[in-house]
Order: sequence, then C-alpha cells, then structure tokens
Amino acid sequence: MLRPKAYIQQLKPAAHGGRHYAELKKLGIDPATLLDFSVSTNPSGPPAGLRQALNEADLESYPDSDSNRLKERLAAKLKIGTENIIVGNGSTELIRMCAAAYLGARERALIPQPTYGEYELAAQLAGAEVISLHLPEKADFRLNPEDLKKAIKAHHPGAIFLCNPNNPTGEYLDIQTVREIIELASESLVVLDEAYIGFVDGAWSALELIKHPNLVIIRSMTKDYAIAGVRLGYACAEAGLIGALNKVKPPWNVSSLAQEAGLFALDCGVYIEEMRKELAESGKYLKTSLEKLGLRPLPSQANFFLVKVGDTAALRAELLKQGILVRDCASFGLPEYIRLAQRTRPECERLIVALQTILK
Repeated sequence: MLRPKAYIQQLKPAAHGGRHYAELKKLGIDPATLLDFSVSTNPSGPPAGLRQALNEADLESYPDSDSNRLKERLAAKLKIGTENIIVGNGSTELIRMCAAAYLGARERALIPQPTYGEYELAAQLAGAEVISLHLPEKADFRLNPEDLKKAIKAHHPGAIFLCNPNNPTGEYLDIQTVREIIELASESLVVLDEAYIGFVDGAWSALELIKHPNLVIIRSMTKDYAIAGVRLGYACAEAGLIGALNKVKPPWNVSSLAQEAGLFALDCGVYIEEMRKELAESGKYLKTSLEKLGLRPLPSQANFFLVKVGDTAALRAELLKQGILVRDCASFGLPEYIRLAQRTRPECERLIVALQTILK
C-alpha cells in the first residue's frame, strides 16, 4: 500500500483563525454577515481605490516570477537593495521557504511557545526536530531572554523562530534583546516574523540588523492592508540568504493581482497611520469594557490580546450563534483563553453586548 513518508503521516495541520466555511454552512450562518474577531487584520478594509486598480492586472500572462516592480518599490520605501528582498504568497509561504532552505532531518528548530503554529509545521515538513521553550502563564506568557539564550546554548538549533510582536500574546521584544539573540545564535537562522509590526505604535526598525547574515525578517502586507484574499508578504535579509530562499521559491508564487495590490497599497501613505489611531481608541474601549465584565485582557503591544474565559469552546459557540467569531486558543495550548482582535468601535460595542448577555 502506498504511504507518504513516516514523519509526514504524523503531521497535524496548524490551526488558524478566520472563517471555517463548512462550519458556518452547517450552522446556517452567512459568512458575509459574520463579525470576525478571530483574525488580526486591518478592520478598515482595503485602501480606497484598490479594487478598481486590480481591474488593470494582466490576467492572461504568467505573473512576474520575481515580482520585480514590487521589489523595486519596496526597496525604495525601505531604503535597502532589491537583492535584500524576496516576495511571497503571504508570510506563511516565506516561513516554509526558510525551513526548506535551512533545516533538515538532523537539525533542530527552537520555538518559544505559545506562538504561531506554522513555525512548528514548517520545521516538521523539513524533517527537523522541534524544541519548544514553554513560556509561563504566571508571567503572562512573556519571554525571558535568558531562558532563550540558555536553550540556544544547550540545543544549537539550526533555526530559531521569533514572532515579534508575538502571536497570540502581543509581546514585543526590544531591539537590544533581538540583537543579542542574533549574535549569540550566529550559527542559527533567526527568523524574525514581523507580520504584525504595522500595528505597533512606535515600532523600532529591524532593517538595521539585516547586516547579520543569519537574520531574515518576514512581514505581511496581507494584514496591514486588509488583503487576505490575495495573499502577500515579503522578507528582508542579507543578499546571500535571499539567494538561498530564491532557490526554494516556487515559480510564479505571487499572482499578478497580488503584485498590483502591493504596488497600489505602497502609495497609500496615511492609511496605516489612520488605522493605528482608530484601533488605539477602539482597543482602549474594548479592554476597559472587558475588565468591567470581570475579564482581564493580558498586556499586548499588538492589535490583539489574550483573555482568560474558562470554557473557551462553549463561549465561542455561544458567540457564534450571535454571528460573532473569536479565536479559541486551544490550538496554542491555551484551552482557557480566547484571542480578540481589535476592531472598530461599533463592532467592539456589539461584542461587549453579546458577552454581557452570555456571561449573565
């Protein structure tokens, strides 16, 4: 009987937030009416004019396999060379490229947990062993840099995955901590996933660190510009590292629609700043209102945060009956927590009213 590789048989798909269309169909819920707090993307919707701009995309020809126009625009905006950039079909594809290029069957991937599930899956797909550094609940799941340094010295990992700010905790590491990790792990690939950096107020620039030949920075335009439907991200690194990623990159991995969306988005100057301002106000309301209900949002510098609610599955089910979706964090190993994304003030008010009804 034909079977896949033994380690492939053991794999479990990473769980994600967002609409599960089969579930919604079974419950008789129209996806278009769902209020989604489970995904941490820009709730403002795509920039005005983007949909019309996509009508200009060439649908008949294969897309530019290297996304050259978009790379040139990104390089000018970020003030780095085009040789320091690779464009991907969302940040998850770039994570898998890193694992494919730098991990193998006799290597280890070091991953602080809880964090984004695709790091572990990408490492396992490459055949690597996963070493988890479990972050304590009593410290609100914050990373102790000294514990990470000890783990690096003990395990000599082939790769280290750092989500900054971290999903689902929202912790944001400072530049000195990240620099020390990169320098200590000089023989390891350090994957710094900045998928949510666009939502951090006063973020520091990791781009000054790409002189280190073991660092790759991953970013998501999907989340910043509310274009999850077209999938778009990019990575920045030293030219030699980008060259290695290009060797494992599938051809035509970024569609013509996604490239046009990226080019248009980069010209939307104040869009991100306005979004951050709106989310700061609605986020303050949401956290204060949750506290009044007896729920404690954990500290976060991202556009989402954890809340301990007890029976998460039951709460999620009750909210879904009211057309509201939250992220059950059982897949992160946190079965008593939900993750809430910050959305607009009216949407947050609707969530609070629903919670008031349920918690009574």
